[in-house]
Amino acid sequence: MRDNLAEARVTIDSVNNMVFLFGNRDINVKYIEEEFNVKVITREGEIAILGEEKDVESVRQLFNQMLEVLRAGNSLTTNEVKYFVKLAKSGEGEKFNDLYDDIICYTHRGKPIKPKTVGQKLYALAMRQNDIVFGIGPAGTGKTYLAMAMAVTAFKEKEVNRIILTRPAVEAGEKLGFLPGDLQDKVDPYLRPLYDALYDILGVDAFRRYMEKGLIEVAPLAYMRGRTLDDSFVILDEAQNTTSEQMKMFLTRLGFGSKAVVTGDLTQIDLPKGVYSGLEQVREVLKDVKGIQFIYLDDKDVVRHEVVQRIIKAYEKFDKKHLQNMG
Repeated sequence: MRDNLAEARVTIDSVNNMVFLFGNRDINVKYIEEEFNVKVITREGEIAILGEEKDVESVRQLFNQMLEVLRAGNSLTTNEVKYFVKLAKSGEGEKFNDLYDDIICYTHRGKPIKPKTVGQKLYALAMRQNDIVFGIGPAGTGKTYLAMAMAVTAFKEKEVNRIILTRPAVEAGEKLGFLPGDLQDKVDPYLRPLYDALYDILGVDAFRRYMEKGLIEVAPLAYMRGRTLDDSFVILDEAQNTTSEQMKMFLTRLGFGSKAVVTGDLTQIDLPKGVYSGLEQVREVLKDVKGIQFIYLDDKDVVRHEVVQRIIKAYEKFDKKHLQNMG
């Protein structure tokens, strides 16, 4: 540290808030010190921040904004702190307070489901305001889970009469014919992530009751052909694996009083070589159609283990280099 240090102080009004701010074994503070090149020192009921004036001011604002979140009755995880640091470094620190006033619904265990990133907040807003929303982004960005939460909310508030969840059953390295059982048994492995999300949100018993009554349907995309889906919240997952024809078929099934959310990851297309992804094409076809919105999530919106963000970035770098070499 140099002699010409700036200093700022932040008052901490409770021990619990201090614990959340600092994290287990001070992991949060260590991360902040490293990212901003500052020194954070605890002094009876307050913390002192030492470093270059610009960095000190950024960290002061960061701590005060996190304290606002805590004083409103929320908790802070280490992953959330790291995300807030990213926002602060990009000059968007004021945005993260808005994330905590948007609870979509609660799981059957009472845990609130809410956007955890600015991108997810925009995604949730788009689903409320549009009849059809495309959520496009890498694994771990909450595309499907948030769509499920929004569908359950619409269902419970009687905005729709049923929830329909579908996926294309693309053979990604496995052959359906070698799986045991009837057709439903064969496609269930492809639908398992959808079941898992609904188990978490509704609970197994409630989910099964709704399934038995036909109020929730989980089926492969092929089952949608020839149907008109009225008063439904319809989610098409893994849409990067639809063909152009399948995408058109799905979108034209939508009936009166229905909403649709289409999710996909254009970096994980499992279609046969030479088959164009319907999700890739629809971005161009529907980009200017009223009532439809495209939301793009990226590595900043990944809410899984932080190593997943690094994996996504590494693959993006590799793919970019590969394309340059091919060119």
